Amino acid sequence: MADLHIEDFYRDVAKIFVRLYASFPRKMILYVEDISGPDQPDEFGLHHPRFQSCFSAMVWLAEQGYIAFYATIREEALDQVVLTERGFLLLSTRSTAPFDNLDKDENISPSVLEESQTNIAQLRLALKEGSSIKLKQCVSYLLSRPAKGS
Repeated sequence: MADLHIEDFYRDVAKIFVRLYASFPRKMILYVEDISGPDQPDEFGLHHPRFQSCFSAMVWLAEQGYIAFYATIREEALDQVVLTERGFLLLSTRSTAPFDNLDKDENISPSVLEESQTNIAQLRLALKEGSSIKLKQCVSYLLSRPAKGS
């Protein structure tokens, strides 16, 4: 039986990384709704558990040193969020994971081939394909990389 909350976590982490990489080094407000989708609060105004889990994933990434932020905006967003050095280097470096895309095409320029093999490119591809298995493999690979200097 699949742990759907873990699959949601992997998807959230991937979307957070892609969004922050696209704006790096500019700080931004990162809204939970932009990552997990619209919220459906209950009759008491409490956020849906899925929404809360996404917010918790954002905070967890900060606690683990991948992102940094200035403050939370209630439980709806992180203010002035940016990738840390650890997060940026992790995403921008070449992946050592096996590739199943572009490696075999001899007509691709070396610069395009090199870019396609970065961790961020692999993460984007996993999101685009929509495969939970590939997304899990990609995010697990990223989160298992040792911190710089370890």
